[in-house]
Amino acid sequence: MGPSPGRPLRTERTHTQFTFVSLCSCASTARASALLPPSLHRGVRAGTTTQAAAGVMEEAERGGWAVPLAVRELIAGGVAGGVAKCAVAPLERVKILLQTRRAEFRGSGLIGSFQTIYRTEGPLGFYRGNGASVARIVPYAALHYMAYEEYRRWIILGFPNVQQGPVLDLVAGSIAGGTAVVSTYPLDLVRTKMAYQVKDAVNLSLRVPSEQVYKGILDCLKTVYRQNGLKGLYRGMGPSLYGIFPYSGLKFYFYEKMKTRVPKEHRKDIIPKLACGSVAGLLGQTITYPLDVVRRQMQVQALSLSNQVNRKETFGSLAMIVKHQGWKQLFSGLSINYLKVVPSAALGFTVYDSMRDWLNVPSREQAPVLSEDGSDTAPVHSS
Repeated sequence: MGPSPGRPLRTERTHTQFTFVSLCSCASTARASALLPPSLHRGVRAGTTTQAAAGVMEEAERGGWAVPLAVRELIAGGVAGGVAKCAVAPLERVKILLQTRRAEFRGSGLIGSFQTIYRTEGPLGFYRGNGASVARIVPYAALHYMAYEEYRRWIILGFPNVQQGPVLDLVAGSIAGGTAVVSTYPLDLVRTKMAYQVKDAVNLSLRVPSEQVYKGILDCLKTVYRQNGLKGLYRGMGPSLYGIFPYSGLKFYFYEKMKTRVPKEHRKDIIPKLACGSVAGLLGQTITYPLDVVRRQMQVQALSLSNQVNRKETFGSLAMIVKHQGWKQLFSGLSINYLKVVPSAALGFTVYDSMRDWLNVPSREQAPVLSEDGSDTAPVHSS
């Protein structure tokens, strides 16, 4: 007997509200501290000498706790991820259903899929799984952006002769993407499993008459762990890592590369940021999309009893999908993904940059690079 129709959605909304309330509270606290002049923040130099820096640090201590740079970057990234994910949640739901429920949604197209979801689940059906999605994307995006900034600084420290530019962003972005995926993957698995659920399955003539129904995020996590152990929580992570390394790296690479083509007087304008973020996400996602399809199908494998192909290996799965479902299945939902990625990447980069400004995070040209002994060095200047 499944849960009441509204119960999962209420659970998801509770988690989503808690996530946003906590994040906004942190953001307000961070901004209040960040409003101190940049020279008063811990670890940030503003052209001062070591002696002068010690003096302003004492003044900062008297003025209150200065939120560390990494924490402000975490908050900026988390807010950016949450805003972008909520904006494209309906398209994300349709994309997952097209990728995994071929028999019920294949050939429906974008409009037909929206109509099916609305008919069987109502308006809130477009946000099924979004609670888990937001619960995942907030820490994921926070770690992703913060790790990108940190890895970028570490690379500059470890390799002083490295040329600063888009290639550096490619490497730092790739490693940061992998770090974020490993840290938050179980929540991505939960998001997919909950989005995979469709109410009134009988009305859709599903080939699978009964399947696991989850009451919410915690119930899904507990059930997967009870049935498959820790390994089950990381099912499909292989293609996620294979996909995120090039995608994350390429996304930052294209974004930073295109920003260098924007006149300096317009680099802080919203329109150029939106344009650069859109194209960056579009190109990066197109190149790595087949791996995303493999990941989704591996994640819902246990739910699909009619699936007679045991997808154990990432690249073996690619071959089996082509053999049993056709090569076009590797790009199923890609057109919808274009509609999702463009606003998502655009909003993500734009909100992140805006939050950095709001939290008084120094630009990369002004960001400090701390030497191994913890002392300040000269500010970084990107080429």
